[in-house]
Amino acid sequence: MICIDGTLVSPGKPGPADRNIQGYRVWQPQKSKFAALWYAGVGRDRIDLTKDTRILYLGAGNGSTASFFADYCEVVYAVEFAPWPMKDLILLALQRNNIIPIMADARNPALYLPVVEPVDYLYMDVAQPDQAGIAIANRIFLRDSGILILVLKTRSISAGDSPGVIVERTVTRLTGHFQILAHRLLEPYYPDHAGIVCMKR
Repeated sequence: MICIDGTLVSPGKPGPADRNIQGYRVWQPQKSKFAALWYAGVGRDRIDLTKDTRILYLGAGNGSTASFFADYCEVVYAVEFAPWPMKDLILLALQRNNIIPIMADARNPALYLPVVEPVDYLYMDVAQPDQAGIAIANRIFLRDSGILILVLKTRSISAGDSPGVIVERTVTRLTGHFQILAHRLLEPYYPDHAGIVCMKR
């Protein structure tokens, strides 16, 4: 991945809404949880997007982060359940032939099993109570030693427990299926969010 003077960028052509440095798109942590995770140093030494990388992105939203992934990667399988963001995602995919939009519920990976090939990274950013369970169910798409990058939305899991407690509970549940590489809260960029990076066992 490309870093210029401490700033994460992508090799895509900057659009009108993008900041740019030396012709590269600036990947801002205030607008992308993946960028926030990178700046926080969560698993940075184990994440390297290249032209051969394949990503399954659960909770792709309107495609902002997916577009940065697409700047680097061979293919981005972008799964989104909500109709309104999916419209934006489809429009983006018409401009980017390596983004494959999939309208489906990430809790039921059988729906997109016929479409998604084995991937190097499973990136997950969904607001569901059972985020660990969804990650475990979707591990079938990861290659051997593939990497799970989980953006944990702690308030979607519990409004009463502290974010730290929820992170530890999630890490414990994932441990049977993944080797935990790194985790930490994503403050100050995203309060009550955490990044967890794991490798498929």
